[in-house]
Amino acid sequence: MPVPDLVRTFLRQITYGGNDGIITTFAIVAGFAGAEAQGVAGIGTVAVLVFGMANLVADGVSMGLGEYLSSRSMTALHETRTRRARRRDPEALVADLTETFINEGVAPGPARVAADALATEPRLATEFALRHRYATEIPTGAPALLRGGATFLSFVAFGLIPILPFFVAPEGRHTFQVSVAATVVALLLLGILRWRATGEPPGRAIGETLILGLLCAALAFGAGNVMAGFG
Repeated sequence: MPVPDLVRTFLRQITYGGNDGIITTFAIVAGFAGAEAQGVAGIGTVAVLVFGMANLVADGVSMGLGEYLSSRSMTALHETRTRRARRRDPEALVADLTETFINEGVAPGPARVAADALATEPRLATEFALRHRYATEIPTGAPALLRGGATFLSFVAFGLIPILPFFVAPEGRHTFQVSVAATVVALLLLGILRWRATGEPPGRAIGETLILGLLCAALAFGAGNVMAGFG
């Protein structure tokens, strides 16, 4: 089944937001489990749901705004450097292009010829110089507002999965174990989505997402136990 182009457009935001959402909410669950394991009184399922949902919304908004502001900053930086580059003397631009080609391994003579040819297209020449000589990221893809929204939605959608068992069976004896399994499933889904969208080898796309996510989840669980020990 082909992956929609919309997913590919926002793959970075989906992966970033989804992974962070899973780990963030699992950290709440892990802290709750750690507190129970340490015999801390007064910790209940309601606390998991309240703190989990509050954290989910607050962190989701924070990440969405962070992605929005980051995208806006990169766009503004690109626009500023583009204006400065276009005000430069054309010969200075050709010299920059020539040096860039030489740095890429082209001989000086052909590098100058290529630079002269590219300089006949000012927009392309400017973007080439910005990208390769000044390491300026060229903004592409969706607008900043949509990127921020995609990050937020992905964070919330994937972040809900680890705490869903506490909605379904709040007093269950094995609710935490089910939450752990749900976290693994969420990471698997994220890895599969990455694999289908990028065409990477499935072992690398799924395995990397799962292993790194589980490592973060294990650290969250360990931190929950350690903090509960001070309670």
